[in-house]
Amino acid sequence: MSKFYVPSQGPESWKAFLADPEKQWKEGYSAYELAHCWESSANLPMIVENVFKESKLPIFDDVEMLYGFPEYKVAIPGGNASSQNDLYVIAKVKNGLLTIMVEGKVSEPFGETVDLWLGNNPSDGKRKRLNYLLSLLRLHENHITKIRYQLLHRTASALIEAKKVNAKNSLMLVHSFRHEAKWFKDYANFVKLFDLTPLENNIVGPIQLDGINLYFGWVTEVR
Repeated sequence: MSKFYVPSQGPESWKAFLADPEKQWKEGYSAYELAHCWESSANLPMIVENVFKESKLPIFDDVEMLYGFPEYKVAIPGGNASSQNDLYVIAKVKNGLLTIMVEGKVSEPFGETVDLWLGNNPSDGKRKRLNYLLSLLRLHENHITKIRYQLLHRTASALIEAKKVNAKNSLMLVHSFRHEAKWFKDYANFVKLFDLTPLENNIVGPIQLDGINLYFGWVTEVR
């Protein structure tokens, strides 16, 4: 993946980075909704700023978005191709930098559960990748078989990028565009692995992994 990026000309610029633009770029789909919501904001989307402030966590009192990278690829050991995060944000906070991996959601799930992703005869690459994720997130395999693999990857991506820029804080944020917060239960089951109590429209944490304060958040956009 190139390390060079060009300025966005608006939401339509995001379309080119999708794996299947004609299928994924439609009103009511997460990629489309996320692009239009974040591009129309002077800093962070209002709902995100409100949830940050209402969390009562000091680090989220004053978050300034510096850069955003749509469809950002993060390589994980054991994989031939990098998985794409819907949006990677580097933000400035009081004590330094905060990396945010934003996962947009409307109707689509968080992909396969870990056991289905692995299959009955997992390749050496998949086994290597899973072991890396488990080590990074300090989790045990027997606890994550029914967890959605995508949640593991997005959280790992936030931590990996935090290490790259020496950020002490990182957030995995789900930005939902469904009133009923579809798939929140999957998110909640994942966050509970870290002995946290997830809530809709809230930020929880931190837990500390390799010197990085890791937070989790869910925001439901009413549009």
